[in-house]
Amino acid sequence: MKNELTRVDVDTCCKKSELSALIKMNGALSFFDGDWIINVQTENAAIARRIFSLIKKVYGVDIELLVRKKMKLKKNNVYISRVKKDAHKVLKDLNIIENGMIIHTIDEDIKKKECCIRSYLRGAFLAGGSVNNPETSAYHLEIASLYEDHAIALTELMNGYDLNAKYIERKRGYITYLKGAEKIAEFLSLIGGYQALLKFEDVRIVRDMRNSVNRLVNCETANLNKTISAAMRQVENIQLIDEEIGIDELPERLQEIARLRVEHQDVSLKELGEMMSSGAISKSGVNHRLRKLDNIAEKIRSGETIDFK
Repeated sequence: MKNELTRVDVDTCCKKSELSALIKMNGALSFFDGDWIINVQTENAAIARRIFSLIKKVYGVDIELLVRKKMKLKKNNVYISRVKKDAHKVLKDLNIIENGMIIHTIDEDIKKKECCIRSYLRGAFLAGGSVNNPETSAYHLEIASLYEDHAIALTELMNGYDLNAKYIERKRGYITYLKGAEKIAEFLSLIGGYQALLKFEDVRIVRDMRNSVNRLVNCETANLNKTISAAMRQVENIQLIDEEIGIDELPERLQEIARLRVEHQDVSLKELGEMMSSGAISKSGVNHRLRKLDNIAEKIRSGETIDFK
């Protein structure tokens, strides 16, 4: 997804917006020998190329690209884009520093143009964003920020598009997050991740279809189990009646349904009703007669007198 986003072509003003987000979120500023130095760090080679390209195209300054290997965990490569000369000019033009202080909010000029807003959100996602696998149990997109002011500003920027974004504090900063597949899909479209969006939607549709099929199968299985359990109980009651008083002693309207139930234990009530030789009866009619048989069996078990009138 991020590799696709690094190939999005934008105008100069949008390049500045995206670069502003990348430096604010992945950048580290230092002051040495009277000059500012910018180090922008990432573990993604495509994002490192994007940062290098944006700075070079917009400002034409010299950039050092360093590659280091992490010594812990996965030992991934870490790419550092370093700007020494004219770093202050870059920071000032992007409104990242003011009076020697770093600004953690989003520049008001960015908020004036929709294309710049989209580019800033794209840069923020490239710098600290992630989306969980849509195959998992819940849909979740988040962008991590070190500072609360920036997390709040990102949340407001996203909610300008009715994305229902929220932010929360974590151990190492704050995250702005989205829940719900529709909102995540809207955000991906917003920042230009169209191929990623299509893949996300494809996985989501397959998953939703699979869940729907599973629900239908479970429902059918539950209904079948219920039907079989009821049929077994009814057959057991009819056999008890036959042993104690005989089916022939039952009223005629109950004799046929009793014999049909014993002979066809796996059919539904509707199908039983259609088998009646005296004329088809409704499902409720069959159920009523079977309940009569159940009541007779219960009276036999309890030793009560049975009256067929």
